[in-house]
Amino acid sequence: MEEDIKYLKKYLHPDISLEDAIKRLENGEPVQYIVGDVNFYGNTIKVNKNVLIPRRETEELVEKTYNYIKKYLPNANKALDLCTGSGCIAIALKKLLPNLNIDASDISKDALEVTQQNVDLNNTDIRIIQSDLFNNIDNKYDVIISNPPYIKEDEEIMDIVKNNEPHLALYAKDNGLYFYKKIIQEMSKYLNKEFIVSFEIGESQGYDIINIVKEYYPEAKVLLEQDMQHLDRFIFIINTQSE
Repeated sequence: MEEDIKYLKKYLHPDISLEDAIKRLENGEPVQYIVGDVNFYGNTIKVNKNVLIPRRETEELVEKTYNYIKKYLPNANKALDLCTGSGCIAIALKKLLPNLNIDASDISKDALEVTQQNVDLNNTDIRIIQSDLFNNIDNKYDVIISNPPYIKEDEEIMDIVKNNEPHLALYAKDNGLYFYKKIIQEMSKYLNKEFIVSFEIGESQGYDIINIVKEYYPEAKVLLEQDMQHLDRFIFIINTQSE
């Protein structure tokens, strides 16, 4: 609590009183929602109860994806950020690769209102699409990146997350694997011949997702990588001539 109060004192917007902010904090609201924005990869990202709070692991997803694009697919032209939420991934990637045309999609209209605010705030040219995964997608992409819902429906998580962040963006059926299965099963129609697919994953899901990938893409290079806490957090599927 003490660290959160320090954070409030430093970043709280002047139209919110510190007294009211501390009451909200004491009632279990995340400090990021109270302040209303966070720093993500050097970009200011607005957040509210309709979107997940961006985390350090997702910054690592962006960083690793950027490095793989530079290494394996430097001429990549189009990318899709599935389950975009606040739009933080799409915005950060666009800032790193200005020539990359990025579409950002989400099923939630409320989330996409936040996405639009962040796209405008960060002066980025990103196309926003309301879509249940690929339902309204009509392009082919060199890169698909996603941090989909992956928490098991019966999994215990911190109260501050469970009680505040949108369950639509947190939980997934089939032991948390539903969205990975669905994306991997359907993505071939939306990928160019050479591609990179990047996922953020739950720390115990890596080998299950690799098995799903191998069923549909037996020839692709599949990488399971750890975050800075040495937890399995990322899957990369790479299918390029240079891999």
